[in-house]
Amino acid sequence: MDDSFEKFLDFLTEIKTFFAEFSSYLIKNLHLSFLRFEEGKGIFVTALYRQRGKYARRLMHTGMAGLAALGIMIAPVIAQEFPGRNVNPWEISSAPAVLSAVADDPGTITLVSDKVRDKTIEYTVQPGDTVSSVAQKFGVDEDTIRWQNDLTKDRIKEGQVLEILPVTGISHKVQKGDTVYSIAKRYDTSPQAIVDFPYNSFVNDETFELAIGQVVVVPDGVKPAERPTAPRTRQITPDAGTVVASGNFVWPTGGTITQRFVWYHKGIDIANRAAPNVLAADSGTVVGAGWLDGYGYGNRVIIDHGNGFRTLYAHLSQIYVVPGQTVVRGNAIGRMGSTGRSTGIHLHFEVIQNGAYLNPLNVLR
Repeated sequence: MDDSFEKFLDFLTEIKTFFAEFSSYLIKNLHLSFLRFEEGKGIFVTALYRQRGKYARRLMHTGMAGLAALGIMIAPVIAQEFPGRNVNPWEISSAPAVLSAVADDPGTITLVSDKVRDKTIEYTVQPGDTVSSVAQKFGVDEDTIRWQNDLTKDRIKEGQVLEILPVTGISHKVQKGDTVYSIAKRYDTSPQAIVDFPYNSFVNDETFELAIGQVVVVPDGVKPAERPTAPRTRQITPDAGTVVASGNFVWPTGGTITQRFVWYHKGIDIANRAAPNVLAADSGTVVGAGWLDGYGYGNRVIIDHGNGFRTLYAHLSQIYVVPGQTVVRGNAIGRMGSTGRSTGIHLHFEVIQNGAYLNPLNVLR
């Protein structure tokens, strides 16, 4: 009896030892696997960080395609969970003949979508089209159509395929040594305009480094050795503090207008290498001052004028006011600079009325 009990105790001891050794083995291997995973993840994340912006669009498209494929695969399974309501998508009848009759109507015209375009598209010339009518249809100027398609004497013919840029300007394929500054100089425009166009991507969003071979859109660019049909002049602002015709605002600073109000740039840029002071366009209360959220505005000041209007002053190198402070029209509130997402010394100025962005040039007339 004693021998049997001792054998049982030995068995329990061996079982205990086995589980202890097995647990130690698992913990050790899982720990090593975790370390290897973390090391691999670190390398992968570092590579993505260095190439951020370059692969963002294709990764996003791949992810969306994967989600769509997953939805298609699991849809039949989900449908089976609702007896009497499940529908086989492959057994749905085709569209009624009425719809096809409308589509076959020879009087049907092609409508161009008002949706913001993020890339160059192709357009097939229709009967009666001219360079002018095509430009008007897509909201770009005639030179943009001519330069992008190497047209001479505005000759286009029915069935011809034209490339249409998303904005007025020109496209450029990046060569070795190109920078946003050299490209802007070549096409007589502002480097800030290239950076601000939301569908231009960069290898490095801090230095605006470009990848060789990529195509960038150069807003308001002029083709070298070409004379624009409509002369483009650089508008010089009145002196800072000059009262506008309405008497409601004053010019916040003096300089050259390098970028105007468009759908992706909700203000105007006024550049001046002397980096002068920036003035309050009207009296009001400062509701924001500083680098508020790490956004591309950099150091900015926001003034609430108490009448539904707010004005914003961005990329300042120095700020002279604090939130809650009352300012009088014409008071200096900061100094022009190049903080945030900026390529050079300038003021980005916005006018907001009841939450809607206005073209500042319509207010500063």
